[in-house]
Order: sequence, then structure tokens, then C-alpha cells
Amino acid sequence: MSVHSTTESTFQIISSLRYDPALPDLISNHADGYPEPLRSPYYLLAYHRDRLITAARYFQWNKALEWLQQDLSSLERFLDASIPDKQKQWRLRIAVDFNGNGSVDVNPTAAIHPLNLLIPSMHPPTESPIWRVYVDTQTINPSGFTTHKTTAREDYTAARLRAGINSPAETAEVLVVNHAGEIMEGSITTPYFHVRGTPGQAWFTPPLSSGGNDGTTRRYALAQGFCTEQAIDRTELVDGEECWLSNGVRGFIRGVVILKSPPSGN
Repeated sequence: MSVHSTTESTFQIISSLRYDPALPDLISNHADGYPEPLRSPYYLLAYHRDRLITAARYFQWNKALEWLQQDLSSLERFLDASIPDKQKQWRLRIAVDFNGNGSVDVNPTAAIHPLNLLIPSMHPPTESPIWRVYVDTQTINPSGFTTHKTTAREDYTAARLRAGINSPAETAEVLVVNHAGEIMEGSITTPYFHVRGTPGQAWFTPPLSSGGNDGTTRRYALAQGFCTEQAIDRTELVDGEECWLSNGVRGFIRGVVILKSPPSGN
């Protein structure tokens, strides 16, 4: 069956983002390159809407597309109705189905240093956990379900379990790999690696042609000039090398590549 004709009951298109009351004041001091609206407590809101719109177009979900093309202030009011306490940080997951029905799932999220929501090169290092970054032992086939974020995430769940990551609270990530041996992305993050053979803090992220998702923080990092795109084979990774990870809930996270097998029961 063509993915475009998949019945409306099988999956939803999704995007996860952070609500943080500290964000408007932070962005007011670091507005260059950050997308409007600048005074919103929803992290990279415009990019999340754009990502959902792109997915709706790909799957040819016209009713979903119509709902998503509301202006950002209307979308923000829709999200506001789900926030239990506007003085706290929250993780939101926006989900939209084939019929254009939008819903929001809201859960508490860990407090982070506000500067972690900015490009790492824009501020001094913060005291934050360093994540363990594993590489999946199997490969997956790029498809519309890897290039767009949906509730059909079985490949990512399986990769996390193979890496010994059993809880979303763990400070650990696994990189998924395509059949050509190229790193696609992380199971819940976009990865950034040191440019090979270049001294200093030059970073790159896998191109979309490797099969990963065009994440919101990835788009932000590229727009800010933090990184360029470059394919990387899993064999090029070095045990112990530093990397960065990012997503729309936690911002930018320091990581270290671990090529050995994770501890049993981790």
C-alpha cells in the first residue's frame, strides 16, 4: 500500500516541543536568527508548525494541512488551553490525524539551563549532563516515517532497546543507521559531529539524503551557522569522541560516542 493512501486510523503526524516561561526573556537577548514569534514560551514554535505542514503535504492529508495553516497566534492559543501551570516547564506533543484533528499531550519536563536552548556557540558551557551516545547494531530503511515524525516509531523504539535504553529519562541516545552504513539521526535527537580534519569547533550534521528527520533544532543550528551538512559512515565514528545532540524539548545536549556494547541491564 502506498504510504500516501494509508488509512487515517494507523498513525498521526507529531512534533514535540518545550513550553518554558523563561524563553521569552532569553530570546529577547539572543533574537538574531531565532524565528518569530520572539515572545513565545513555545520553543521554535514556527519550525514545529512548518514541520507538521511538510509532513501533511507529504502524506497528502489535505484536512490536516488546512488545520495546520492557521496563523501562529491561533496555534499558540490552542496550545495554551492545555498548559496546567504557566509558571512551570512542560513537554508538549502535538499530534494531527488524517481528518485534521489536532490534540496536545502535556507532561512535566526536566528543568534545564535556559542557555541550553540556544546554539552552543552563543554562550559559555553550562553544567549539564553528558549523554552516552551508542550506535545501533542494525540498519533501518529510510522512508516517509523516518523523514517525517509520526506515531509510527517502531524502528526507533527497537533501536533504543537494542542499545539498552529502557526509559526516556535516561541520559542516553542511539544513532540509527541506513543500509548504506550512514548515520541518519538519533532516536530522539539530531546529532552533530566534529568536522574531520578540521581544528577548532567546526560541526556537521547528517544530510537529509541519509534518511533522517528535518528536526526543528537542526534547522535552527543550520540557520545560525553552527553546523554544515555532511554524510558520515558509522565506521568514521571514534570511541570517546565528543558530539552534540539536540531536540525541541531539551535544546542542545553534550554527548560522547560509545562504540562498545552498553552494560547489561542498562
